Amino acid sequence: MEYNVIHNEEANRFEIEIENLLSVVDYTRKGETLIVTHTGVPQALEGRGIAAAITKALLQYIRVNGLKVRPVCPYTATYIARHPEYSDLVV
Repeated sequence: MEYNVIHNEEANRFEIEIENLLSVVDYTRKGETLIVTHTGVPQALEGRGIAAAITKALLQYIRVNGLKVRPVCPYTATYIARHPEYSDLVV
């Protein structure tokens, strides 16, 4: 399923709003590295691939902008391990 992922730079997160519920991937930026700290999907929306869609959008943004990622969030670390095409982005 396609989701409309928004990069909310003011809040340092990528997000999707569905059914008035907000799913997010939070990060902090240190130089050219985005440190991913949290992935959150409300329980009512779990199992729809939302976390994967947001994480993929985040990693594509990182690649296009020549940045790196430090996956502190366990979900992001697991996603990258399952999608080795993003492993070159990890610091």
